[in-house]
Amino acid sequence: MRIILSIVVLFGFLACKAQLNPQSKKVTEKFFPEMEIEINTPAFQKKKGYTTYEELVQFCNSLVSAHSAEVKMQFIGESQKGKKIPMLVYNRPTSKEKKVKVWIQGGLHGNELGSTESVLYMMDQILNNEKYSTLLNRLEIAFVPMANIDGYEKQDRYAANGLDLNRDQTKLNIQESVYLKQAFSDFNAEVALDFHEYKPYRKDFVKFSTYGITTLYDAMFLYSGNLNVPQSLRSYTKEYFVDAAKKELEKNGLRHYDYMSTSKHLGDIHFNLGSENPRSSASSYALTNCVSSLIEVRGVDLGKTSFKRRINTAFIIGMSYLTTAYNSVDEVKTEIQKAKDSKHPAAAKTVKKVYQDSIQVIDLDKNEEISLEITIRDALQLTSKLSRERPKAYLILATELEVIDKLKVLGLEVKFLEKELTVEVESYVVSNYEQAAEKYEGVVLQTVSTNIENETKSFPVGTALVDLNQIKANLAIEVLEPEVKNSFVSFSVIRTELGKTLPIYRVLKAVEL
Repeated sequence: MRIILSIVVLFGFLACKAQLNPQSKKVTEKFFPEMEIEINTPAFQKKKGYTTYEELVQFCNSLVSAHSAEVKMQFIGESQKGKKIPMLVYNRPTSKEKKVKVWIQGGLHGNELGSTESVLYMMDQILNNEKYSTLLNRLEIAFVPMANIDGYEKQDRYAANGLDLNRDQTKLNIQESVYLKQAFSDFNAEVALDFHEYKPYRKDFVKFSTYGITTLYDAMFLYSGNLNVPQSLRSYTKEYFVDAAKKELEKNGLRHYDYMSTSKHLGDIHFNLGSENPRSSASSYALTNCVSSLIEVRGVDLGKTSFKRRINTAFIIGMSYLTTAYNSVDEVKTEIQKAKDSKHPAAAKTVKKVYQDSIQVIDLDKNEEISLEITIRDALQLTSKLSRERPKAYLILATELEVIDKLKVLGLEVKFLEKELTVEVESYVVSNYEQAAEKYEGVVLQTVSTNIENETKSFPVGTALVDLNQIKANLAIEVLEPEVKNSFVSFSVIRTELGKTLPIYRVLKAVEL
C-alpha cells in the first residue's frame, strides 16, 4: 500500500512539474530559441532560481551608490507581510532640457517573474551602457521593479490576501494598490509601462486543432480602447509608441500582436482583443491622460525556458518607448494637453465590435505555425451604448469619506465648499438594481441603471467638489458615473438600492466657490 501511495505521489509531482512548464523542447528550439546576450541582474548571476527580494534591494542599492547624483531610492509603502516596496527615480539634474516623466513597473503579478527581471535589466542598462547614456537628458524615470513582493516570493499571481492587484486599480481595496497608485499619482507620469508575462498554454487552447495549440507571439501589447480616454491620445499611443516598438521587435526576429485573452459566449470560445477596463493599469493610467501600455511577454508557467529571450523582448520594448519619448518631448506634452482640453461625452456603457478574423498559432501536433479562424470581441473598436453630456464638475456629499479618499489617491484634486452652495444639478435615481450572487475580488458587485433628474439643490459646507478641468478628470467620469462597469457604485464603494438617490451630483454649469 505504501509503495502504491508513493507511486501516486510521484506521478502527481511529475504532473505538477509538467504543468509548471508545459512547453516541449521541440517547440522551444523551433519557435523560441534562447538568445545569447549578457544580462547583469541577480537571477543571471546564479545557476538556479530567480532574483530574491533581498537580492533586488541589494541590486538597487548598488545602482544608487554608483550613480548617487542621478538615482534616488525610496520605499513607497509596505506589502501585507511587511516588506518595503522600493521605487527608484532616475533624473539628471545637470540637464536643463525639457523632460518627459516615465513610469515603469514590473512584478504586479507574483508568478510573472520575468517582468521584474526585465525592469532590473532596464535599470542597469540605462545607467551602465553608453548606448543609452543620453536618455536621462530628456527623461525622468520612476521604476517599481517588484510591485507585488508577497506574491513574487511564493511565485503566486495574487497578493497575500488572495486578491489581484491588477483588478484593483480603481476600487483600491488592497494595501499595495493604495501605495502604488499614490506613488503613481504623485509622480504625474506622462508615459507609463506595466510589464507582465502571459500564459501561452490556456485550457481553452486544447479545443483547437487536433491536439491543441499554443501562442506564437513573444509579446502582446495592451493599450486602452476606453472611450473616456480621448481618441487623439489613443491614436497617438498606438501610432507612435506601440507601432515603433513592434518594428523594433521585428528587427530582432521577435513576433508580436495586440493582447488577447479567451472567454466563452454561448458555449463558443471567443478572443477578447484589447481592454477598456480601468481596473487594470493600461486603462487606469490612460485615463489620467498618459501614454499608457501594459506589455505581456510570453512566459507564465515556462520556468526559465527562453528566459533571456523573454527578458530581452521586454527590454527592446522598454527601450523603444523610452527612445520615442526622448525624441518626442514636445509632441508628448502637446498630445497630453490636447487630451486634457478634450470635452468628449461621458461614456457610461459601451459595446465591443464582434467579427471573424484569423491569427497565427502553433499547432502542437504538427509543431508548425498555422492560421486559426477565430471570433474576436474587440475592445479597441467600441461604440457607446450610453453616454451623457460631460459635466463641469461632480458634487459628492461629505458623508462619502471613502469615495473622497479614493479620489485623492487616484490623483484627483478634490475641493470642499467653504460656504453653502445652491446650484442646479442632475441627480441619479436608481431605476434598476442587481446584486451579484458571489464576490468578485473581495467585493459584491452592483449593476444599476439610473434616471437623471434635474433639480436645484442646496449643498452644505464641506461638500466635496471635483472640477473636471484637471489633467486626470477622465478617471472621475469612470468611477463616478454609476453605470460604468468599474465605478464606485459597481464596486460597492457606494452601496445603494432600487429607488435610492445616489450621493453624487452632476453640475453642468461652471461653479464659483
